[in-house]
Amino acid sequence: MDIDAFTVVNSPKWARLHDLAHKRRLDGGEADELLRLYQTASSHLSLIRSVDPESALSSSLSAALAQARTRFTGARSNFMEDLARFFVVSLPAAFYRLRWLTVCCGVFFLLVATAYAFWIGTSPDALRALGSSSAVKRYVDSEFVDYYSENPAASFAGAVWTNNAWIGAQSVALGITGFWVPYMLFSNAQGVGIAAGVFAASGKADAFFSYILPHGLMELTAVFIASAAGLRIFWAWVSPGPRRRAQALADEGRSLITVALGLVLVLFVSGLVEAFITPSPLPVWAKILIGSIILAAYWAYALILGGRAYRAGATGDLDSNDAGYGEIAA
Repeated sequence: MDIDAFTVVNSPKWARLHDLAHKRRLDGGEADELLRLYQTASSHLSLIRSVDPESALSSSLSAALAQARTRFTGARSNFMEDLARFFVVSLPAAFYRLRWLTVCCGVFFLLVATAYAFWIGTSPDALRALGSSSAVKRYVDSEFVDYYSENPAASFAGAVWTNNAWIGAQSVALGITGFWVPYMLFSNAQGVGIAAGVFAASGKADAFFSYILPHGLMELTAVFIASAAGLRIFWAWVSPGPRRRAQALADEGRSLITVALGLVLVLFVSGLVEAFITPSPLPVWAKILIGSIILAAYWAYALILGGRAYRAGATGDLDSNDAGYGEIAA
């Protein structure tokens, strides 16, 4: 095939395709014309690629076809609409789907933490195994509290946010392994329980909870949500139901990566509380009240807004076109 002659004959059609694909509004006749030109240019591109697949002509025609395709697949052009849909529909629906599994992860965490706290708080031998009496006293009297104020609040908030967001992302991404989430939950519960037990043995349990609860209420809930998302992906792999296993993993993965993105914002808020509220001179009741309000706001968002979106059919997944399942009408 003579590419030059082929280009001369068909370039007016390609130029018209480009113009219509980039036109702001199309009337009925122009929409029909665009569809006809799309089908024609698609066959032209196949011929060109069979002769010279890496040519500039192939690339430019492919770009024009891609732009035309977005007109048929209904691609959104308004970023603010996409953003609003994410926060009003997709994210709360994804949180809502995980509500019971989130609670189960929280119960498991609290049982493990309570067991360790009771063990350390009531067993002098276990307490001595953690370190000398002077080391334990130093931890209770200064090290634990100083952790929240030894660095500038802004940089501390950034460090906490980055670390916790990374843990959340790992829980979602590595949940498919089946062992990472239980291990992560157990190890974190162990750490919290041991710290609570040390303070309880020293008669200062109230000081521990006054520092851990203001930010911990939301921060730990975020960990439970991430854990639930990871376990959901694992279960999609184990029991895909009527779907093919690859499709089940893809569907759940897309939905639950939405959760990971949302948790970045949730953990940002808890990081601000940990850096600015937890070490502040506010009364303890006021600090815990702030943490409780933030936690209540999350559950209201997930259960009320998320329940409404979920019952309307939202899951947190991309729509069929964005997910790659849409087709062009022939």
